[in-house]
Amino acid sequence: MLTISLPLASPDSPHPMTTPARIHGHQTIYQHPDHYCAWPALVRAQNGDLLLAFIRTDHHMYPDGQVVTMRSSDHGATWTGPVVAYDTPIDDRECGLTILPDGRIAMHVWSTCWKAEQFTCLPFEAYPPEIIAKWVNMVDQPAYQAQSHRHGGWVIVSSDHGHTWSAPSRGPDSVHGGIALQNGTLLVAGYREDKGDVSIHTAGDPQGPWTRVAVVPNPSPATHHIGEPHVVQLPSGRVLLMLRYTAIQYDDRREDLHLWESYSDDNGLTWAKPFRTPLLGFPPHLTVLQDGRTLCSYGYRRAPFGERAALSEDGITWDVTGEIVLRDDNGNHDLGYPASIETGPGEILTVYYQKPAFDPADIHRHKVGIYATRWSVPGR
Repeated sequence: MLTISLPLASPDSPHPMTTPARIHGHQTIYQHPDHYCAWPALVRAQNGDLLLAFIRTDHHMYPDGQVVTMRSSDHGATWTGPVVAYDTPIDDRECGLTILPDGRIAMHVWSTCWKAEQFTCLPFEAYPPEIIAKWVNMVDQPAYQAQSHRHGGWVIVSSDHGHTWSAPSRGPDSVHGGIALQNGTLLVAGYREDKGDVSIHTAGDPQGPWTRVAVVPNPSPATHHIGEPHVVQLPSGRVLLMLRYTAIQYDDRREDLHLWESYSDDNGLTWAKPFRTPLLGFPPHLTVLQDGRTLCSYGYRRAPFGERAALSEDGITWDVTGEIVLRDDNGNHDLGYPASIETGPGEILTVYYQKPAFDPADIHRHKVGIYATRWSVPGR
């Protein structure tokens, strides 16, 4: 067992920590040399199983991905093999999960019907020319373009804890999933169809109809994008919204890519003006712990590359001096999208994607997999 020594909070910190975080170990959930596996979502089903969903494809931008699920009945110690949950002839590349009050699970899928110009405009060094040529040929086929009606956001629903899924219906995108508000309404934050802003969608049932009830505007549209949001509701009823902040001139390793945040006190109808947090990384995942604190997990795409987390007593002010380094051993910036769940009081399982430790540098030839870290939050 490895103990991580964290900086002590400064004397003027409102919430000094009394015990450090403890990293108990790392786990390979799924890694295969032929598969690029990324962007996981994680929930606990009503029967107690942990349900994990992620994308399995050939490369980051390959034009035909599929959503697979794995499950654990022992709090993440062991996992079943992957099962295909959603697979169309185009690129299914998002799989947020939402637990419903009646025990059903909604999966939010985003499907992309690629066009040739989206590949030919990539920087020369992005992928080898022979790979680009292969993809252009794939998406130029009439059979592929005939599937363009599948492009966009979809929702599928499981009534048996994620074993089987309904036919898809139209719905909003969601990277990690949404929430059931305390009043029973479903709320999801999406960004793919909003031209740079983030939209808030609600529904009485995951199969719709969905209503866009609010838009959270980009605070600096001339220089940055916002996106890949996640939401959580505090016991007080306040809804927190955390946002990825990405430079338009794309560079994951810039020093100004902090998470931004907003909140709503009326179930998502109106939102505070977005504000920058001290948390440097992306994209975010929020969890309310049993002790009332809010946990934010995020990828860290600057050296040393890895996964991090931070805690807040109120969901607004974050203990950045006590930032928790879950791991910092990835060889490059192709990593992240962590999702965390509390498996016992103060005991956390965080899943994410990154490269296997034996392959530190090659961005494309060796594939990323799904990994987990088991750890304990700092005490108060």
